[in-house]
Amino acid sequence: MRFLNRSAGRLSRHRRGRLAGAVVLLLGLVAAGSLYSLVSTGATSSASASSTSSNDELVSEGRKLFLVSCSSCHGTNGEGIETLNGDQYGPSLAGVGAAAVDFQVGTGRMPMAQPGQQAEAKPAAFTQDEIDALGAYIASLAPGPAVPDESDYSIADLTEEEQQEAIVRGGQIFLTNCTACHNFEGSGGAMPRGGHAPQIRGVEAKYIYEALLTGPQQMPSFSDGNLTPEEKRDVIAYLDSLDTNTGYGGFGMGGFGPVAEGLFAWVVGIGSMVGFAVWIAAHSTRSKRKKATA
Repeated sequence: MRFLNRSAGRLSRHRRGRLAGAVVLLLGLVAAGSLYSLVSTGATSSASASSTSSNDELVSEGRKLFLVSCSSCHGTNGEGIETLNGDQYGPSLAGVGAAAVDFQVGTGRMPMAQPGQQAEAKPAAFTQDEIDALGAYIASLAPGPAVPDESDYSIADLTEEEQQEAIVRGGQIFLTNCTACHNFEGSGGAMPRGGHAPQIRGVEAKYIYEALLTGPQQMPSFSDGNLTPEEKRDVIAYLDSLDTNTGYGGFGMGGFGPVAEGLFAWVVGIGSMVGFAVWIAAHSTRSKRKKATA
């Protein structure tokens, strides 16, 4: 009993020492940190495993859709199919990324009823969930551009002054790189070999961004090395401004530029004046002269 009292007295003296509080605090922090690390590691591992399982299910669902709707042109593994003369019946999809799938399928260009010169936009044949599954499967074949987030192509978080600056920059980029095919106001135009550049006025911003990333059909791709994400966003801001600004030029005739306007002026304008002049001449009073008799 005396030994226990003596030991308790020594412990009591140590607790009153200068370093006792610091030692106790350090032990408490180490214990709490170790416990938190064990709990958080377990939770992260569980979330990671759940995410992996969910992505695998999405890829599996996408492959089922692909085999039914796309494999007849692009091959059972997305490797593409060549014709007997060496042309591509359907190109390889390895490396095109989920962005290309979201654009082509989301705008209804794919699946095509039959291979042709150019895929036309039409109502989508798949729901957005099915498009996401197809994109996940194609993305699993090889690395490629991902579907952009809304923050990538929206200027809503900028101030009004910054938005105007973005629109001006986007207009300069568009006039330099895009007007040769899409017209100065995005109304589209003719292309070689029977193709055409589609109208991009009123197109959803996400699809314009994806088209810039992936370069569908005859369009070149503008990677982040060619146009930065901010420059792509500015181009989209410029196109959006064309839809909201008032056209003060009167009848725009589709916005196809001075050739169409000049043709209209010559055929309709001058043609109408010539026709009116002929009508006046035909209905004016004519003088009649009699021959003088000898």
